[in-house]
Amino acid sequence: MAVLDSIMQEGLLVDRAWFGRHGIESTAVDYYLRAGKIEALVHGLYRKPGPPLKWQQVVYSLIVLGSDVHVGHLTALSYHGYEHTLKLGGAQSIRLYSAQSLPSWVEKVDISPGFMKMKRNPFSNGSIGLVDVPFGTWDWPLPYSTAERAFIELASTLVTREDILQAKLMLEGAASLRPMLLQSLLEACGNIQAKRLFLWLARTIGHPWYKHIDISRINLGAGKRQIVSGGILDAQFLITVPKEVQDGQQEPLT
Repeated sequence: MAVLDSIMQEGLLVDRAWFGRHGIESTAVDYYLRAGKIEALVHGLYRKPGPPLKWQQVVYSLIVLGSDVHVGHLTALSYHGYEHTLKLGGAQSIRLYSAQSLPSWVEKVDISPGFMKMKRNPFSNGSIGLVDVPFGTWDWPLPYSTAERAFIELASTLVTREDILQAKLMLEGAASLRPMLLQSLLEACGNIQAKRLFLWLARTIGHPWYKHIDISRINLGAGKRQIVSGGILDAQFLITVPKEVQDGQQEPLT
């Protein structure tokens, strides 16, 4: 037991391969199970008995077991203080980005509010605009999107009038975003819609940091893009946007 206590922290989820890497043979794992020193959450996944799991423990365990994963999108925006503007209607799934498929056990572990792996990452460079947030007794580092990156991640998924108006409401409260980081993120972002829509929202709101972004250095693609049907075409960014939001640079779509 002394060996187990020294390597396996409370709340950590591990598999038999992890035990093997730490010199604990399969027969010893079976002994720990019979003795109640560890318990199986799902087939092949173990933890020490203890309080109910928290989703942050699952995320850190994924990292320990080799997944390249970070917390982003609405979950990161909530962490950075924008939850008061979110009309979420109850607990929302934890938004995760990962370069690979997540292990099947993630969907089997009984934990609220559950996880959502985002289908498309607007950034090919996985590390830009991420920050480690300490969690728990041992200050486990959990990678989160900064507010700047999370807003661009959000913009990459906006497809309805309601989504865009809600995003505008959130961005209105983001007067302290860092223009140098935004510049780097927008130059690194590979999603044309996300860049155009974010910049349109930023220009429309008019925070001082928008004036420090050099749009000429950002690849915005070519041609018109329809974001919402029946909207207004923005003359600068060539996207259709809700009629309710106008700042003098939009024209009726013909």
